[in-house]
Amino acid sequence: GVALIRTPQGFSFTPVRDKEPMRQEDFDALPESERQRLTDAIRELGERLLALMQTLPRLRREMQVRIRDASRDTMALAAGHLIDELKASFAQHPAVLGFLQEVLHDIIETGEQLHTQAAEDEEDARELTGTLSLTRYQVNLLVGHEPGGHAPVVECENPTFPALVGRVDHVAHLGTLLTNFTMIRAGALHRANGGFLLLDAVQVLSHAGAWDGLKRALKGGQVRIESLHESVGLAGSTSMLEPQPVPLSLKVVLVGEREHYYLLQALDPEFEQLFRVGADYEDHAPRTPQAVASFARFVGAMAREQQLRPCEPSAVARLVEHAARIAGRADRLSTRTQLLDQVLHEADTEARRAGHARIVGEHVQRALAAREQRCDRIRDRLHDEMLEQTLLIATDGMQVGQVNGLAVVDLGEYRFGRPLRITATARLGEDKLIDIERESALGQPLHSKGVLILSACLGARYAVNAPLSFAASLVFEQSYGPVEGDSASLAELCALLSALGRVPVRQSLAVTGSINQFGVVQAVGGVNEKVEGFFDLCSARGLTGSQGVLLPASNVPHLMLRQDVVAAVAAGRFHIYPVADVDDARVLLSGLPAGRADAAGTWDAGSFNQAVATRLEQLSLARQTYGIGQRPRIRKARRRTGVQVHISSGEAGAGNEPAGGGKPP
Repeated sequence: GVALIRTPQGFSFTPVRDKEPMRQEDFDALPESERQRLTDAIRELGERLLALMQTLPRLRREMQVRIRDASRDTMALAAGHLIDELKASFAQHPAVLGFLQEVLHDIIETGEQLHTQAAEDEEDARELTGTLSLTRYQVNLLVGHEPGGHAPVVECENPTFPALVGRVDHVAHLGTLLTNFTMIRAGALHRANGGFLLLDAVQVLSHAGAWDGLKRALKGGQVRIESLHESVGLAGSTSMLEPQPVPLSLKVVLVGEREHYYLLQALDPEFEQLFRVGADYEDHAPRTPQAVASFARFVGAMAREQQLRPCEPSAVARLVEHAARIAGRADRLSTRTQLLDQVLHEADTEARRAGHARIVGEHVQRALAAREQRCDRIRDRLHDEMLEQTLLIATDGMQVGQVNGLAVVDLGEYRFGRPLRITATARLGEDKLIDIERESALGQPLHSKGVLILSACLGARYAVNAPLSFAASLVFEQSYGPVEGDSASLAELCALLSALGRVPVRQSLAVTGSINQFGVVQAVGGVNEKVEGFFDLCSARGLTGSQGVLLPASNVPHLMLRQDVVAAVAAGRFHIYPVADVDDARVLLSGLPAGRADAAGTWDAGSFNQAVATRLEQLSLARQTYGIGQRPRIRKARRRTGVQVHISSGEAGAGNEPAGGGKPP
């Protein structure tokens, strides 16, 4: 008369009648003895049930252990032979064998979870949840090298910190960033491990943390994958994956400009320890027949590789000339192949437009002209201002104290030469040469050095027996920017000597070159651009056959001029005069002989040097006369042997002889 029922509160016993639970009214209507019997029976059954329920957890555990043992035996039979096959394939790799044994053990221990996992949830389980999945046994191969291959050679074009040392990716899920070991990514150091890594020095230095990360890996001999925030201590308390560091053994090749190499040497004390082998490559090669032949083969290979039209010999010859022009010497060839590649592509375009199947010299010339035309706006504007006389540059006539100098304007991709008028004035003074460019803070150090050298040269030549007694000033007319370099010091000295000796010089000539203290003319840069700049102005005004450029004789090997300039020089309509010293320049500018001094210090009559020495003597005597409080009266008597100076002095224009009848000192 008692039944076991299940209720929301658990198991319970209740009296029954006709197999139905008895209601409380029916139970109360039973005789007292019957009620007591049922109550005692329910109490006894409850105690027995409680004792039984207390054994169920133990029985359940025993059942689970038996099921797990059966599952392990089954998994061992199902996966063991597969693992044994893999072990046979990797018998020579103890680390792999150990990993496979761990995989088998893990499969046996957790295989039931794998068995019950739904296949459709595999992707989410692998990436977003902590549920056990087959991803547990995947291998994240960071770097793989084929057996028997060469050492890896890796070029990292964008060497950021993560690109060098690797990174750990994340995915967003329900507003949370999640990751696992399959999202660990290799860096360039991993891919180049055991081989060579090529890096651009400027790129490495320009990315935050990249240079320090590279040095840290090289010094420690291992590459550790970490975030940039973590490496600089900004990760905070965020929990992140920490992959084990990988042993590192490789060669890093840094490529950059020379100035970057020397800056790193000077500013980073660890640079020489990490990068011990420096290689300074030439920018150009000797222009020998063998080099020209190699250059021609290189041009042909470059055209074939980039599927351009083949080049005729005339095109290769024009490219050889352009390579020499880039090198800045007629006997050299530039190794800057990128510039030649650009010209070759543009020449191919010109050939295509002309409907030619091959590239000829005319196409290369058009390509070079087009490149110049795209960049010559400033040059044309300055050229027009010279023709309009806004910028005053004379190309004919004679003038005292005025010489055409030559400068180079460098716009990076394009350089051109422009004439500049240099003027000098001289007067009575105390051996003072005023560089107006320096005084106005426009003269840069090298230019100021050149002016000081020409001042020393002047003193060494004309102040051997007596001090100089003049004041002079030098200036670049209509120059409104900084002036740098000493390449105008020859022109400045010629202008100064012209002003001192009152000797007019030819305006149809332009001058470039630096000098030393002995008056020797030294080589300068940009001679091709300078010559062409003055030629363009003279050509626009009309070539007369008297125009030309004076340049250092040591610069002759550097000449690689345009074809129109070469043709004008060959026809005698334009001239290029190499000069070895300042006397050569003065002869060409003035038409007078330079003159030599005898043992007594007297210069040849009628020479440029005599005119300068005479003027300096006049100024020296005038200064001495002023020193004793008298005004000099100078009269000149030109004789066949030269210029003689007679000075009489008196009281403020009185014209009488000095007291005592003596001669002025």
